[in-house]
Order: sequence, then structure tokens, then C-alpha cells
Amino acid sequence: MLTQGEDVEVHALAGRGWSTSAIARHLGRDRATVRAYLAGERAPGVRKRAAPDPLEPFVAYLAARFADDPHLWLTALFDEAVRLGYPRSYPSFARGVRRLGLRPHCEPCRGVKGRTTIEIEHPPGDEIQWDWFERRRAPWGGTAHVLLGTLPHSSRFRGVISTSEDQPHLAAALDGVLRRLGGTTPAWRTDRLATVIVPGTADVQASFAPVAKHYGVVIRPCPPRRGNRKGAVEAAVRYACGRWWRTLEAETLIEAQASLDRFCAVVADARPRGGTTVGALAATEPLRALPVLPYPATLERTGPVDADATVAFEGTRYSVPPGFVGARVTVRQRLGSPTLEIVTGAGTPVAVHRVASGGGIVRTPEHRAALEREVLAAFSTARPCERKGNHPPGPAARAAAAILRGGEAREVVVDLARYAELVEVLR
Repeated sequence: MLTQGEDVEVHALAGRGWSTSAIARHLGRDRATVRAYLAGERAPGVRKRAAPDPLEPFVAYLAARFADDPHLWLTALFDEAVRLGYPRSYPSFARGVRRLGLRPHCEPCRGVKGRTTIEIEHPPGDEIQWDWFERRRAPWGGTAHVLLGTLPHSSRFRGVISTSEDQPHLAAALDGVLRRLGGTTPAWRTDRLATVIVPGTADVQASFAPVAKHYGVVIRPCPPRRGNRKGAVEAAVRYACGRWWRTLEAETLIEAQASLDRFCAVVADARPRGGTTVGALAATEPLRALPVLPYPATLERTGPVDADATVAFEGTRYSVPPGFVGARVTVRQRLGSPTLEIVTGAGTPVAVHRVASGGGIVRTPEHRAALEREVLAAFSTARPCERKGNHPPGPAARAAAAILRGGEAREVVVDLARYAELVEVLR
């Protein structure tokens, strides 16, 4: 086999009038090899097969079988080929099928892979594309749910980290992204999220319709199996995961949200776009003003009360009376309200706090004083127990054991004086 450079040299020397033998001696190659390359019978970089391809006789049959079922497993097809006389192993069979490209492309099943594409024109300020992405093992524990909203014309995006993807948390995250973008577009583009679109249809969920009306927008669901219709937010998800999440240094959800906000404003907005930057291009997009208050969804989280008499909610811990340590309580907050309430499983109010967004612990003076009293009351000045001393069963334990043994196993008591009298009599 000749390399590309040797093939070029062979043809150059032949053009100068060199004989085949002279070229072969010059390159240290066989004359038959040089003659085959000059005649165009062989191509540089392609090794000549020592034997015919064993798959060649089966190509017509394999093509017909793939026409019957384009998703036929190769292992099943290999069994059929072996029964027809295929002499090689399964790896050779699979390699030959791939090399010859025998399996046809199935448009409905392969999604966007193998399909021709073109950039979609997005007028400025026309729509916002939405998508969640999840990352397990977040530094603060559990799963991080991040909602991204992208303006496809300029590629500007903003994100909000949430503790859940249910509809109330979706409404809260939507409002957070819109406030960070500085407004909304007349339409929202989303895939077929079950919290937004009725599964199996293109209709908006009845429970989500009030959210869309609150912001005055139209919902544009992606066509079935056409997730690339919202390719701008998909690209934003890949970019945010690679450039921000993988290098994130944060120990709490609050710190992570601040880091994401800085990344979007400083790094993502500085990307070049059409001779300018994403931030400068986004500044020219017309956005509608937002309502003064977010949609009044109610966020809820049920969880245990920790040993410090606090319960976690949206990155902050709120106190309860110390008597509820270990119990499960529910924290409720109506979006737009400055307060939240904590109730028991039966709905009995436990505490009311002002909403805090800086993390840490929010504890009322009453709860602090009650917790201090309980902690101090539990203190003791007594000496610790003798852990390595001898502690045989005491009188109470022996009496209880006698009851358990019953009359047959009663403890034997010997009166030595009476025993001595009996001995004297018997003498």
C-alpha cells in the first residue's frame, strides 16, 4: 500500500519518463504495486484485500431484511446470516454492516440525527424559549433543578435554581427569570412539559393557563418529537453546564444562584454575536413590562424539623418551637407575600416568618428563648455512670427473676442452725 505522498511521487516520476522498474527501485516497492497505482487500480491509503469480502454475497438479503424492519437487531440478523452460510464471527458481521451502511435512516425514530438542518430566523423580542435541566449530587445536597429562559434572537439567557419542578416552583422560577431578563416576550416556547402542556396534545394545562394570562403571553409548544425547535435554549443549557456548573464553587443554593447570576451577566453576555456581543444585541430586543407582583402560586415543602428546631425552605432555615423537633411540618409561601407559614400535617399553625433570601437561619426571639430554656434544662451536674464497674443483679432484679422462674425454680435458702440440730438428733 502506497501513501498519498508516494502516490504523488509515482505519478510525478512517471510523467518525467521514468520506467516502472526505475520507480519501483527508487521507492523500494514491488513493480506490480507501482503499475497498479499508475493504472488507477488501487488508491493510496487503502489496503488491497487479500480475499473477497465474505459479506458481499449477503448484501442483497440484508438490504431486503432492513427494508422489512429498519430496527431489526443485528444479533437476530446475524443468526439468519449464519443459517444461510455466513462464515465469520458476529464482530466481523457488525463491522461489515456498518462499513457498507446497510441499515437505513428512520426519520420518525432517529430524531434530528442524520437530518438536514437550517438556522431558524427569530425576530427580536418574539419569544422566550424555556427548558429545565437537572444535576444530581448538588454541593448543598439533593438535586439542583435549573430553569433557563433564552431570547433566541440575541442568545441572552438567565436562570433560576429551584428545589423542585412542580407547577408552583415552575411559576416562581419563570417569574425569577423574567425579572432577570427585564421583561417578557408576547410568546413562550416550551417542549411538552406535563406542567405546561396536556400530555399527548398541544393544549395548555388548565392549571397553567392562569399563569400565561397573568403575564399576557401565548404558549407555543414544540411539535411532537421536534425538540430542536427550541434549539436556542438547548444550546444555552449545554453552554451553562459546561462553563458554569462544572466549575461551580458553592456550598449552598443561595451561593449557587448568585454565581449563576454573575456568570450570565459577566461571561454569557460577553459572547460575540454578529459583530457585537450578546448583551449589546439583547439590549435592542423589545420586551414587555412585567406585572408588579408574580403569579400568586403557593410553594409548599414538607420536611422534618432538625435538632436545632428549624426546617429548611428554599435555601433558608426557619425556626419552630422546640417541642416539634423530629416532627414533619409543611412550609407554605404564597408568591408575592412577604411572609410564610409553617403548619403541622393536620394544618395546625406552628409559626409565621418573614421571607428571607440570604440563606442562614431565621429564628424569632420567642423560639430562641424557648430553645435555650429546653437546652439548659437538659444539662446535668451529676457524675457520669461507671461504665466499667461490676453491677450484678440487684434485689429488684432477683425478685423479678424469681417470678419468671415460677415455683419450681424458687431460690433455695439453707438455715445452717436448723441443719446443725438435725445432725445432733440423727447421732
